[in-house]
Amino acid sequence: MVEDRTLAGRLFGIVNFALLALIAIVMMLPFIHVVAGSFTTSAEMAVKKFVLIPTDWSIDAYKFIFSTNTIFRSMAVSVGITVVGTLFSMLISSMMAYGLARRDLDGRRVFMFLVVFTMLFNGGLIPTFLVVKELGLIDNYAALILPISINAFNLIILKNFFQNIPEGLEESAKIDGCNDFGILFRIVLPLSMPVIATISLFYAVTYWNTYLNAIMYLNESKMWPIQVLLRQIVVLASGLDYSSDLDSAVPPPDQAVKMAVIVVATLPILLVYPFLQKHFAKGALLGSVKG
Repeated sequence: MVEDRTLAGRLFGIVNFALLALIAIVMMLPFIHVVAGSFTTSAEMAVKKFVLIPTDWSIDAYKFIFSTNTIFRSMAVSVGITVVGTLFSMLISSMMAYGLARRDLDGRRVFMFLVVFTMLFNGGLIPTFLVVKELGLIDNYAALILPISINAFNLIILKNFFQNIPEGLEESAKIDGCNDFGILFRIVLPLSMPVIATISLFYAVTYWNTYLNAIMYLNESKMWPIQVLLRQIVVLASGLDYSSDLDSAVPPPDQAVKMAVIVVATLPILLVYPFLQKHFAKGALLGSVKG
């Protein structure tokens, strides 16, 4: 009987592994197609439509994208917004989450209700734009950070994680003369690295993909982040419009450019993810289930 169970378990493991491997391959096919398409000639893309391994390799799409000096400026803008925005969001989100995690906080339930309320309802696009305009943030990078600096979902995950830190640690710190800020930055945050890494990745992806806010609040093309510039490159490659801000002398190779744009926009986050992956699942699970 034990041998039958063992055999059944082994068969289940083999079938499960094969099924998951098949699903993973199917999910990877579109991305492989995009990467391969970015190195394919326009003629081959027109004939094959779906390419996994290019027959005629070409880097014309990347030559076109990087032929304009503005690409590096926009990349620097996006990196700056992502780094500053993520640090700022983590700072204020952690401080608010720690306060809400304190069971002795007066009005804690009211504050939590207001946080959850924002997940269901918001002021809308036009009121948000009017607020940003009245604050004088048009053509200011702060307009890309302040309106989205706190995400309610991320805040709740942080708050639930902080609630599971033993209260004895905080009491011991208070006995040693540590104030609330000292407890947060010296005890709570160092013990919360899994959830900190997870939420930081969430915020970083949000800031890196900033597009709509940049279109709304930045009128100067030299201030565009990478996502907006890549959109202009796709428009130019499609022959729909021409922007002198791109200043490119390389002819656009149509479909390959669109594929290359996706690769350029996605690659930085993919390079960061492996360093946070070991904390990702643990942080999201502990922060969302416990408490």
